[in-house]
Amino acid sequence: MKRLAYLILAPAFLLFNISSTPQAVGLKVGDVAPSIAQPSPEGKKISLGSLQGKMVLIDFWASWCKPCRMSNPQLVATYNKYKDKKFKNADGFTVYSVSLDRSKANWKAAIKEDKLVWPNHVSDLKYWDNEAAKRYKVSAIPYTVLVDGNGIIVGKKLTHQQLEYELSKRLAD
Repeated sequence: MKRLAYLILAPAFLLFNISSTPQAVGLKVGDVAPSIAQPSPEGKKISLGSLQGKMVLIDFWASWCKPCRMSNPQLVATYNKYKDKKFKNADGFTVYSVSLDRSKANWKAAIKEDKLVWPNHVSDLKYWDNEAAKRYKVSAIPYTVLVDGNGIIVGKKLTHQQLEYELSKRLAD
């Protein structure tokens, strides 16, 4: 009788354990995005986790990166289009800009010149030794990671067209 109970209950126990296993932190689509917390231009630490509940584009860039600067107008347009939208598992869209600058003055000037209106600009001003860039294994910029409202990576290295597609398909009905 004990054996029969075990045969019946073991699959249910196994299923419960599999379904309740937390997702791994990692860099693949489907993983929980690794945490980031760096200072803003004003010195206030902003964490990626503080944005949970929103769709977040982590944008690795720098003031000295011409391709980054050339793509900023499209990113501003995408931000303005989606910032107040409702998504299936997120309320709004924002950008978490991680700068690989060394100069705070150049970084701040680029934010102003490019009209990067979102509030989440961070950098440790360590250039390619930026802790977040190392954690995310960034080897070229611009480099993007799209994270959903639950902190799960849903896209990486997205062009503007791919970003628009990923955001539009996640809109609430």
